[in-house]
Amino acid sequence: MSKVVISNSRVNSYGSRVLTEGIDLTQYKRNPILLWMHNRPWRGTKDEVLPLGRVEDIIVDGDNLLGTVVFDETDEFSRSIKAKWDAGTLKMVSPGLDVVEMSDSAEYILPGQRRATVTKSKLVEVSIVDLGANDDALALYKDGKIINLSEGNEHFIPELVCNLNIDNNMKTIALKLGLPEVATEQEILQKISELQGTAGRVGELELAVQEQKNNAIVLAVEAAIQAKKITADKKEHFVTLGKTAGIELLNKTLDSIQPASKPTDFIGSGGDSKKVEYKKLSDVPTDKLEAMRSEDKEQYMALFKAEYGYEPKLYV
Repeated sequence: MSKVVISNSRVNSYGSRVLTEGIDLTQYKRNPILLWMHNRPWRGTKDEVLPLGRVEDIIVDGDNLLGTVVFDETDEFSRSIKAKWDAGTLKMVSPGLDVVEMSDSAEYILPGQRRATVTKSKLVEVSIVDLGANDDALALYKDGKIINLSEGNEHFIPELVCNLNIDNNMKTIALKLGLPEVATEQEILQKISELQGTAGRVGELELAVQEQKNNAIVLAVEAAIQAKKITADKKEHFVTLGKTAGIELLNKTLDSIQPASKPTDFIGSGGDSKKVEYKKLSDVPTDKLEAMRSEDKEQYMALFKAEYGYEPKLYV
């Protein structure tokens, strides 16, 4: 007869799993009993069920615990189950395990797992079952009592608090992303990937806009230097001001600065005068007034008379 899978470390239908490497086979190999649906015979009970046979050649192959089913055919019940096994109607087995140690450590938790992992156990019996070994047919023993992990029955394997929190967090994340709270992990990751792509394009656009702003700041500062509002050695200071406070404040600051001027700006050498016309004498800057009085007496006297109503007396 071919070998069958008795157990492996996959997550079962109740959100737990049993580590194959942690199953102790020593005791079972001494008495490799084969039962029907994890039922043990008790004398005096109405529904007495006898053992079906034994399991031979038990080995661990990778993550799978394997064995060969042998029926003893010493009673009608054993023969009837064997007939269904030979016909392929029944073709799966399940382990009855005595739990020794459990762990909720992250290193033992797989995706979809809701309960702690059985890290150490003892194989007590193997049963022919109508459902797969890693589903409802899994039977665990606690304090000598068998506890079938079926819905509605008490579970002694604790739920993973961290996984419950993760589930709640995933629901919250899904809603924040505009997805339904029942969205799968793959749907959530896909949405995040889309948003990351959009964020990347937005980031590139923001860099381009910032570069344009920086260029505008540099041009504004250079224009102020050309207009003699500031000197070239102050360029970095005003560029930094623009980047920190913004170009609007920079422009207001530069607009408030008057260009530096000298008497030679409006009084030329060799008789070629470049006059600056003033409407009244009080408009003439103090530092230019003396130069006008000595270099442009005609304009000075006209502005003086217009301001005070009489001509000034000039002393040579």
